[in-house]
Amino acid sequence: MGEVYSADDLIGGGEVFFDMDPPARLSVFGDPVAHSKSPIFHNAALRAAGINVGYVRIHVPAEKAQAAFRALPKAGFLGTNVTIPHKAAALAAVDEADDYARRSGSVNTVAVEGERLLGFNTDGPGLVRAIHEEFSVDLRDLRVVLLGAGGGAGRAIAVQCAMESCERLVLVNRTLEKAQALAAELASSFQTDRLVGPVDRIQAIPFDETALRQQLAHADLVINATSVGMRRTDPPLIPSALITPNLMFYDTVYASGKSRLLEDATAAGARCANGLSMLLHQGALSFEIWFNRPAPLDVMRQALTSLP
Repeated sequence: MGEVYSADDLIGGGEVFFDMDPPARLSVFGDPVAHSKSPIFHNAALRAAGINVGYVRIHVPAEKAQAAFRALPKAGFLGTNVTIPHKAAALAAVDEADDYARRSGSVNTVAVEGERLLGFNTDGPGLVRAIHEEFSVDLRDLRVVLLGAGGGAGRAIAVQCAMESCERLVLVNRTLEKAQALAAELASSFQTDRLVGPVDRIQAIPFDETALRQQLAHADLVINATSVGMRRTDPPLIPSALITPNLMFYDTVYASGKSRLLEDATAAGARCANGLSMLLHQGALSFEIWFNRPAPLDVMRQALTSLP
C-alpha cells in the first residue's frame, strides 16, 4: 500500500478502498503526503494485531479538506491521521474534540463514531513518551527552550509543556509577538512556587543569539519545532558556541540524516534525538484511540527503524 490516493477517491464514495485486500479503513491526510512513513508502521501494527484493515496515504488539497473529512463515515473508514497543512482544518471539521486538541488548536487523529467525527491530538503526548524513551527523564521535570513557538507543532508542544507544568518554558520565535501571546495564554499553568529562582517560569524571547545565550544557561532541554536545518544551506538555529554538553536536544524533524542542529549538538557532546520516536509514539496513541487496546509498539518501532 505504497500508493497515494486522492481526495476524490474518498469523496466519491470510497469504492477503491473497499476493493483492497485488506480493505483500507485508515489513512493519513496531507498535502504533500507521499513522504509519510505512517503507512509503513501502521500496516505492520495492524498485521501483528490480526486486524484485517489497511492504512493508506490520501492527498488532500486544502479546498477539499472539509469534504474529505465528512466523507470518512460513508467510505467505511475508522479514522485518519492528519498532517501538514490540515491540522487546524481537522479541528473545524470534527463534531467533538478532546481538551488538548482544543487548547492546541489542532487535530492530528480523527476517529469515526457512526456519522460523527471525534478529534484528538497526539503530538504532545507522543512527545512526552519520546522524551522519556530517549533521555530517561520526564518532560515535567525539565527546563525547556522551545524553538519555533509561533503555531502549528510548536504551539501543540507548548500546550503540552504547560499541561505537564514543566519546570520552565522559554518560547522562542522569529515573530516575538506570537510567542508573547502564547506565553500569556499559558501563564496560569506556571503560577506556582515550584521553581524558586531569578527567572520567570514561562518567558517569550526573540530568535537571536543574545537572548538565547541568557536562556540556555537556565535550560535542560532544547526542542526544535521549526523545519530549519535539514538543508545544508540553512543557517544554524543556535550558534555552536552556545551548545554545551549538559544540554539535551530534540529535533521534531524525522527526515533521514541528522539536522544541522543535531550535528552541532553531537559535536559538542550533548545528548540528542530526532523526531522518529515522537512519530512512533504519536502513531501508537492513534492506534490506541481507534482500537481501545495497546499498540504493538515493538513491531511499529522495528518497521520504522528498518527504513533506509
